[in-house]
Amino acid sequence: MAILDSKVPKGPLKDKWTDYKDHIDLVNPANKRLIDVIVVGTGLAGGSASATLAELGYNVKAFAYQDSPRRAHSIAAQGGINAAKNYQGDGDSFYRLFYDTVKGGDYRSREANVYRLAQVSANIIDQCVAQGVPFARDYGGQLDNRSFGGVLVSRTFYAKGQTGQQLLLGAYSAMNRQIARGKIEMFNRHEMLDVVIVDGKARGIIARNLVTGEIERHSAHAVVIASGGYGNVYFLSTNAMGSNATAAWKIHKKGAYFANPCYTQIHPTCIPRSGDYQSKLTLMSESLRNDGRIWVPKSMDDVMAIREGRKKPTDLSEDERDYYLERRYPAFGNLVPRDVASRAAKERCDAGYGVNATGEAVYLDFKSAIERYGKEQAKLKHVTNPTAKEIYDLGKAIVEAKYGNLFQMYEKIVDDNPYETPMMIYPATHYTMGGVWVDYNLMTTVNGLYCIGEANFSDHGANRLGASALMQGLADGYFVLPYTIGDYLSDDIRTGKIPTDTKEFDEAEKEVTERINFFVNNKGEHSVDYYHKKLGKIMWEKCGMARNEQGLKEAMAEIKALREDFWKNVTVPGDANEMNPELEKAGRVADFLELGELFAKDALNRNESCGGHFREESVELDGLQKGEAKRNDKDYAYVAAWEYKGEPADAVLHKEELEFNDIELKQRSYK
Repeated sequence: MAILDSKVPKGPLKDKWTDYKDHIDLVNPANKRLIDVIVVGTGLAGGSASATLAELGYNVKAFAYQDSPRRAHSIAAQGGINAAKNYQGDGDSFYRLFYDTVKGGDYRSREANVYRLAQVSANIIDQCVAQGVPFARDYGGQLDNRSFGGVLVSRTFYAKGQTGQQLLLGAYSAMNRQIARGKIEMFNRHEMLDVVIVDGKARGIIARNLVTGEIERHSAHAVVIASGGYGNVYFLSTNAMGSNATAAWKIHKKGAYFANPCYTQIHPTCIPRSGDYQSKLTLMSESLRNDGRIWVPKSMDDVMAIREGRKKPTDLSEDERDYYLERRYPAFGNLVPRDVASRAAKERCDAGYGVNATGEAVYLDFKSAIERYGKEQAKLKHVTNPTAKEIYDLGKAIVEAKYGNLFQMYEKIVDDNPYETPMMIYPATHYTMGGVWVDYNLMTTVNGLYCIGEANFSDHGANRLGASALMQGLADGYFVLPYTIGDYLSDDIRTGKIPTDTKEFDEAEKEVTERINFFVNNKGEHSVDYYHKKLGKIMWEKCGMARNEQGLKEAMAEIKALREDFWKNVTVPGDANEMNPELEKAGRVADFLELGELFAKDALNRNESCGGHFREESVELDGLQKGEAKRNDKDYAYVAAWEYKGEPADAVLHKEELEFNDIELKQRSYK
């Protein structure tokens, strides 16, 4: 059995990070220029890490499969970024942000990491403002905040509905400065296909130039993986089509453990699927739940009338609508955490109250907000006895200022005006909660191999609070990794350049080349997408929001059979020595087919309902109701491993005990 050391410092939570920084080894500025670091991925985590490490003096090689770092999927984040600044004076603090994050994650996160995240959150905002990120401001010119699900304060900083894009441009500008100085060597359109381990340490990667097809060797004293999550294992998700698990999966097969692979976040506010031929789902920011009210008809007759086109949602009176989140969770209302909102929407739709043709949609309605804002603006503008149209126009202008680009995006996709007709939404796979296991230093179980941002497992437990993804990515890249990596690299100041003409690089390149040659030479019957769609259907139906023992066992058998058929019958057009998107996709789907089986095995080992996942046969424990997150005095991070070139190993190799020294142990409740 593997023994894991999280390296969490001793002492009170609030002092751990400060005391730790005071005692770690450092690399002096003159020696940093002797050390090379590879960063794979240039989203918010990778981009901020690359810029900061280069600013410190390290030589950085940064890799992105896109044509520019500014196209990383972080650009798609909409609603905002959390930070415990307490600008609103509504009672926020580091501890409250920490507590909300641990509680919102069903007590499955590592406390020490989360408290550190809360502490550095305030620094992130100062850093980004200094970079020129155009955060929204209030009437007095101060940075504005809004609330998100699962919290009782307003701590989310935002830039309209495009916060991720603006933050990424800030990190990208910091990267560009270092590229111009020669401290970052940028490799656009390159994909990491393996990590190279020398004497137990990560010393480089094998990458493919996606334009020419050339296989390249790159060495460094440490390797940082910042490649995002694996939500596309479901095929349909809110992720960009290119988002993949390959970098994380390759390091896993070289010894870096996965933790909690079966935890994925199901986002409640997505545009419902429209048929069998679409290739991705579109996210509507959770920030919309600040002003939008979620409902379904109370009467099944009204449901059928709406589905059949005999009624419009605007025809139903307030008394005919079931605002089910407000009814069930009055303290939080529509701002319950994402997992609670997602499960509630699925429950209503499973009960037959879904409002679109597929029966998989609920309404997100802004009528009340438009009317409320309109009346307020009429008073502010001294409009006496305003007409209904004047109230509507004034209110619409406020909603448009806050969410206009989101409404525009919805209208372009659905061809419906959300100012006049309620949006239709349904839960969809979004962020991945599990990922590569890391210790307090963000190092994996392989020396010198780090993993940051969504690609690791550490900060969010079984469910992520809204607006915390950008916070974690930038915290890891700007303020955590630059400290912790120095503690490791201080032993490498006399190592010198890492050579690439060694047997370890030879073997890794040979393996990568053989796999590529197989794909382009195999004359199968089915496309890569054929297999990816089949995998996604298995994952959503049997490893999605509702799970049970029989379904998970079936999923494991079906994925194994699908994987075997993939290696016999997949076909990849084109050549290896050219730009070949289908070849890229083939490698990524091959990795998803392995990850999917491990995912199902991990879920099978968890007889619990937790996060966005409901385990149908879970039993009562310690008085908790069926369907609620089960816990004793200790919870565990399940660490899973895949046997390289063999069958999956037992998913639970080790149970890492998590601390709960400062958390009152009680059932999570949002009532």
